[in-house]
Amino acid sequence: MRDFLAALGLVFAIEGLLFAAFPQSVARAMREVAEHGERRLRGAGIIAAICGVALVWLARRAGFW
Repeated sequence: MRDFLAALGLVFAIEGLLFAAFPQSVARAMREVAEHGERRLRGAGIIAAICGVALVWLARRAGFW
C-alpha cells in the first residue's frame, strides 16, 4: 500500500508540473482526447495500465528499488 500511495503521489506531482508549466498545451490535449470515441479511450487506458504494470514489474525485478 505504501508503494501505491508513493506512485499516486508521483503521478499527482508530475501532472501538476505539466499543468503549471504548459497550461495551454494540456488544455489543447484534453480537448483532442475528448473528441475520440469511448472505445478508443478505453483501449488506450488499458494499454497504458499494462505498460505501467510491466514497467514497475521490470524495475522491481531488476532490483532498482
